[in-house]
Amino acid sequence: MTTLHDLMNAPAPASAWVLARDCAETGLDPAEVRAEMRRRIGEMRASIERGLASDAKSITGMVGWNAKGLWDAPDALNAPLLRRVQAYAMAVNEENARMGRIVAAPTAGSAGTIPGALLGVADHLGLPDERLVDPMILAAGVGQAISGRMYISGAAGGCQAEIGSSAAMAAAAIVELLGGTPRAAVHAASLALMNTIGLVCDPVGGYVEVPCVSRNAFFAVHAVSAAQLALAQLESFIPPDEVVGAMASVGRLMPPELRETAEGGLAQTPTGRAVAARMEGREEEGGMTELPVV
Repeated sequence: MTTLHDLMNAPAPASAWVLARDCAETGLDPAEVRAEMRRRIGEMRASIERGLASDAKSITGMVGWNAKGLWDAPDALNAPLLRRVQAYAMAVNEENARMGRIVAAPTAGSAGTIPGALLGVADHLGLPDERLVDPMILAAGVGQAISGRMYISGAAGGCQAEIGSSAAMAAAAIVELLGGTPRAAVHAASLALMNTIGLVCDPVGGYVEVPCVSRNAFFAVHAVSAAQLALAQLESFIPPDEVVGAMASVGRLMPPELRETAEGGLAQTPTGRAVAARMEGREEEGGMTELPVV
């Protein structure tokens, strides 16, 4: 099993080490893997373009206009990278909410984080998509290392398992894109993970829309922040694999109500319950259901 420690101590570039190991295990030709990564980058690019151009509502009507609205709005903060990363991430997740084609990275609920962060940074710097192939391979390696220690699903470990993993993958990919070392890439992943621990999965009505769409925008920026820290040689005080272990432990401690069941958190606000009732064709009675204090 590949660990983050293995990746951190791999010869540079870390993506080449990941590719060699993967091909040795699967028997795939490196050219095949690289071609598949190009295809997936193309799918990410297409979902971003569709999402930025559309304000069609999702089935529930909760989302669908956010990415286009941000993209078309004046840049009030004069922060083009920030706006680009957020809009790209939401574009992908709103495409998912409209049942459009996206790349699960690593899940559908967290699909916007990697394209938002990685493609957003590349476009901001004017870098071609071909430059993204190796960073995507490294992102896959980071995801594999995390998934060896914990389940990457909101149902198993809360949103920390999904969005935390995607932010870690994106952070490492950005570091590789910008010429950082394997050590810096892994510490970027670790910084992203350690600052996501404890995040619950509470989709309103059980739909991957609220808070999922905006959450991808926030955590795409989170990934960029982690990469910037690591590129400045800041490191996670807790060793990266221990951070993964801590996240897995917290995931096991979470009650079922906070793990994608729509029985806690935002899903159990009066508005959240009303949305669920409307989608199920029934009238909602009562208000917020409070979880018992343990």
